[in-house]
Amino acid sequence: MLLLYMPSLLTSSPPTPLCLSYYSTSRALHSRNDTSSSQISLCFWVSKQITYTDYYRARVSSPKSKKKKKSVAEVARMRLDGVDEDLEKLLDLDLDQAPARRIVRRAFKEIQLSIDHCLFKAPNNGVKMKEEYEENSRGLMIFTKCWLPETSPIKATICFCHGYGDTCTFFIEGIAKKLASAGYGVFAMDYPGFGLSDGLHGYIPSLDRLVDDVAEHFSKVKEDPEYKHLPSFLFGQSMGGAVALKVHLKQPHAWSGAILVAPMCKIADDMVPSWLVTQILIVMAKILPKRKLVPQNDFSEMAFRDLKKRKMTSFNVIAYKDKPRLGSALELLRTTQVIERQLGEISLPLLILHGEADIVTDPSVSKALYEKAKSLDKKLILYKDAYHALLEGESDELIFQVFDDIISWLDKHSIRNTS
Repeated sequence: MLLLYMPSLLTSSPPTPLCLSYYSTSRALHSRNDTSSSQISLCFWVSKQITYTDYYRARVSSPKSKKKKKSVAEVARMRLDGVDEDLEKLLDLDLDQAPARRIVRRAFKEIQLSIDHCLFKAPNNGVKMKEEYEENSRGLMIFTKCWLPETSPIKATICFCHGYGDTCTFFIEGIAKKLASAGYGVFAMDYPGFGLSDGLHGYIPSLDRLVDDVAEHFSKVKEDPEYKHLPSFLFGQSMGGAVALKVHLKQPHAWSGAILVAPMCKIADDMVPSWLVTQILIVMAKILPKRKLVPQNDFSEMAFRDLKKRKMTSFNVIAYKDKPRLGSALELLRTTQVIERQLGEISLPLLILHGEADIVTDPSVSKALYEKAKSLDKKLILYKDAYHALLEGESDELIFQVFDDIISWLDKHSIRNTS
């Protein structure tokens, strides 16, 4: 058994630091017993200490229960090529609450960044990174991160909105470093309930409230004296595209433009349950909004065309991979219906990128966004045969082509806004 604790831990005051470390050269899990305090310390060599508070909260939110059949998400998490079996047992923690997700992320951080993916192998010299937690106006601890060019002036700020099955600590790490190495300051946050931020994992009771949280954080970034004179762009992937558009509609004159990658303006028909099932789910969501009951196909199979890269999605260890919660699924469906009716209100400069073979979000609605948006400065690029994950799941050549298209557009619009 990986995680052990002594009864004295339950009454320990003040909280005792618990050192979790991982020996990269050893496949053994080391533990040592401190007889003076009757407390057990686990060792996994991670760069940072994990406090007892996080560890205990994770244990409390992950009580031992009778054995039950593992979900598809749990089985997928157990199959990580090249990862020590004992370290993998950390994934047995219930990730519903943030303390457990923070422990898992710290343990896997270096492993994630060492996978054989072009986003992590590309040279990104001269980029500095900062991550921290901030308490927002609703009292939630929000994980935030930024990547800045270290050896050149910042051309503009990019405020990144991640997708439903993502966080700002895995693939986005590589995307942000690529943009920062091109001279852009990239800022991101994990939404409440996602990644390392507080909240029930994968639960979206209100997307409008989530958008308020995003707008609050990005407004602080834009008001910083170091950045307030710079052009600022929204960048949204998948569900993040819907978030970015709603931020723009909330702040119609605050942004220099938006880059939307496979935006969730409408969920593809193949992803939406039948009308009858939807009606049943609507009724059930009023009673059990947090339950994981919505049927879903394998997302990585639908989103990643490159088979080798598809396997790497398992290393996104704190991303939400289970069945969507009833309340979340219906909130996303409602949001896309609202956005579809508001396409004509979009007024900022747009770059829209979509794979023609995307079966997660509907590329035809990206075409409708391009046609209906009242902005005169708009561009739509469709990539033949490409799936949903344009920046993570395609061939190296196509991924870098998409980056070239994005950076070229940003360079043009940053110069225009500063001249």
